[in-house]
This record gives sequence, C-alpha cells and structure tokens, in this order.
Amino acid sequence: MPNQEVLRQIKESEAEADEIIEEAEAEARERIDEARERAEAIREEAREEAKEEAEQRIETAREEIEAERDEIIATGEKERDQLEEKADEHVEEVIEHTVELFTEAVHAQT
Repeated sequence: MPNQEVLRQIKESEAEADEIIEEAEAEARERIDEARERAEAIREEAREEAKEEAEQRIETAREEIEAERDEIIATGEKERDQLEEKADEHVEEVIEHTVELFTEAVHAQT
C-alpha cells in the first residue's frame, strides 16, 4: 500500500503542477493580450498626437501665408495708388499735348 500512496501523491503532485502550469500560461496569455492592447492604445494616441501636430503646423502655415498675402496686397494697392496719383498729375499735360497735336494736324491740312 505504501507504493500506491506514493503513486497517488505523485499523481496529485503532477495534477497540481499541470494546474499551476495552465494557470501560469493563462496568466501569461492575459498579460500578453493586455500588453498588446496597451501598445495599440499607445500607437493610437501617438497617431492622434501626430495628426494634431500636423494640423497645427498646417494652420500655422496658413496663417503665415495669409499674413504674407495681405502684406503683398497692401503693398500692391499702395503702389497702384502712387501710380494713379502720378498719372493724375500728368493728365492736364497729356490733354494739352494732345490738343496741340490735333491743332497742328488740323492746320497742316488747311
């Protein structure tokens, strides 16, 4: 009988060992799954942060471009106004010159 008792204890020990191994494997699988989920969450968060950063950079670039465009337009309008002012200064001269040329042409025909 002692042999049977020893065999029974060995079987119980083996069963306990198998149970411990199964629990350890299950726990390992759970940890791996949790780690994968955390890694995916970290990757998703990094993607979102990168997207937000890119959008912020784009918005900053748009604002800079808009400011530069406004500056170019203001400079162009100022130059246009100056040219119009210069042209207005010479309108009388051009009219007088045109009248003189016309008068000379009329006198030349008569």
